[in-house]
Amino acid sequence: MISNKMKTLVANSSTIRAMFEEGKRLASIHGEENVFDFSLGNPNVEPPKNIKDSIQNILNSEAPNLVHGYMNNSGYEDVRTKISNFINKKHNLNLSLDSIVMTCGAAGGLNILLKTLLNPEDEVIVFAPFFGEYRNYVNNFDGKLVVVSPDIDTFEPNIEALKGKITEKTKAVIINSPNNPTGVVYSDEAMKKLAATLLEKEKELGTSIYLISDEPYREIVYDGVEVPYVLKYYKNSFIGYSYSKSLSLPGERIGYIVSNPKMDDYENIMAALNVANRILGFVNAPSLFQRVIADCLESEVDINVYKKNRDLLYDYLVDLGFKCIKPEGAFYLFPRTPIADDKKFCEDAKQFNLLLVPGSAFGCPGHVRLAYCISYEKIKNSLPAFGKLAKLYNMK
Repeated sequence: MISNKMKTLVANSSTIRAMFEEGKRLASIHGEENVFDFSLGNPNVEPPKNIKDSIQNILNSEAPNLVHGYMNNSGYEDVRTKISNFINKKHNLNLSLDSIVMTCGAAGGLNILLKTLLNPEDEVIVFAPFFGEYRNYVNNFDGKLVVVSPDIDTFEPNIEALKGKITEKTKAVIINSPNNPTGVVYSDEAMKKLAATLLEKEKELGTSIYLISDEPYREIVYDGVEVPYVLKYYKNSFIGYSYSKSLSLPGERIGYIVSNPKMDDYENIMAALNVANRILGFVNAPSLFQRVIADCLESEVDINVYKKNRDLLYDYLVDLGFKCIKPEGAFYLFPRTPIADDKKFCEDAKQFNLLLVPGSAFGCPGHVRLAYCISYEKIKNSLPAFGKLAKLYNMK
């Protein structure tokens, strides 16, 4: 018999993954070209060419025990040095390798952070809409997820609502910018207000509140938008980073945590992250791809592909009458649904072979998420289906 906790998790398994499986089912009936799957944020842009070159060069030039062997749980020292130097140059900081822990993607990074920080019943605050797996990550360590209601006009952090949610049990706040599912990039002003609020509450309560910035989409931004670097705003801060989107390597599970060296209890936290990496079963981040990304830190994917997709889909949906904030980053649209029941709206969309994810999966009902990291041609072919869906609801 499986555990009671797992029974609940199995019963409430990922809405996004369920939609992905539904897409395969519909494709078997109608043909893949006639099914428009906007459910999964799986990058369709090719990784930079030098990724493949780097893999071949490393395998051909380095001794097998250096490529495939064990290393420090936090990752290779030379890799962490290169990453810290890259961050320092890009963001005018003074980090050392000791502030970096290589992780199995951003998800692995968030889990070792929460393992390090949480006691049972400690609270972790998130801003709706949020990536639904945060709830499971916090539950892994018997913490409590506390949701701050959204400002649906901007989807910036709702600071006034946050103030009423912070208690003596608050251990961490998770933010995600560029945001999944809205594509909003939190502004400099929003970050200053957030940092000031957390600092004020720390003093009032006599506790440390850690700010965790989940940033797999940091490099996927448009129109010259800059993503604030959280370590510059607040001392008790971490960044969880992944190369899944920035280099189109989601299956390789490679990323890192960077910790602010000025944070409270820094040395113990870094020691605990190193241990958590091992005892949660990750042991260390994939060895080959630690070497690869250290060799390709200057590389980028062609985000103009995503921008072209965004502009086509956003303009068309707005013209149909959908209300939607234009994404500044990531590769998602998050329009309001014409009815309050976003789940019913997604069911209705299936009539036209459109696979969308209800906003309630992100703690924000009355909206729907569309992942536009698919081919431009597929988006273009989907537009008549969106037109039929809008007509069903007597939209413009």
